[in-house]
Amino acid sequence: MNHGSRPTTSFRDLHHGDSPLLLPNAWDVASAVAFAEAGFPAVGTTSFGIGAAAGHADGARASRDATAALVRALAALPAYVSADIEDGYADDPDDVAAYVADLDVAGINIEDSTDESLVDPAAHADKIAAIKQRCPGVFVNARIDNYWLGRQATVDAVLHRAEAYTAAGADGIFVPGAAEPSELRALAAAIPVPVNTLVVPDLPLTKLAELGIRRVSTGSLPYRAALDAAVGVATAVRDGDAPVTATPYKDAQQRLVRFARRSTR
Repeated sequence: MNHGSRPTTSFRDLHHGDSPLLLPNAWDVASAVAFAEAGFPAVGTTSFGIGAAAGHADGARASRDATAALVRALAALPAYVSADIEDGYADDPDDVAAYVADLDVAGINIEDSTDESLVDPAAHADKIAAIKQRCPGVFVNARIDNYWLGRQATVDAVLHRAEAYTAAGADGIFVPGAAEPSELRALAAAIPVPVNTLVVPDLPLTKLAELGIRRVSTGSLPYRAALDAAVGVATAVRDGDAPVTATPYKDAQQRLVRFARRSTR
């Protein structure tokens, strides 16, 4: 587990609070530090944001090395870190488990699709089992991509995969793309571990809690919003409009100075 001052509640227990755990997803050190200083007890990474920042489209295992480097750089973050590792960046379960063992994180998110195709649930379950055997303390959030890819996007199909993944040791189930309240309620009721969704625009955290959802991820939304904001600033200046206000340079600099000091302790 990463070093530094951490919340007194364990990462696992954060999934069982009064409200769903809201996990903001960072793409670099500065965004992770900003989320932690805003009071979030846990920060995830986003494979899309990490890959895009280096000029790569999401998927195709392009974020493997950059994700590992970012996680190492966040060792002193005063929050838990959960790494988005796409499909584990390998087909062999032992290779996936070895990669996770080197990350030193509180949790990982691993998806059951490769190159936008669903993989055999038994093969994905083997990866989960290998990770849990090698890293029993890591919270494994098993992502099911039926809804995300629009393939076999039914509650029954998701539950079939969820059963295999929880039997293999998954600590949580992530169903990105699922957004209908009735379906979310059915998934949460039938899956025996915390269920994770992406942000659903029309469903605030209070409503998702009522449906039984225990974790909500922002995914790449903050990264994409940051790009829009950056273009908006430049466009406003170009067009003679007043640019939006932002955190003062001095404050942003001090945020990183504090993190650097923590990293050298």
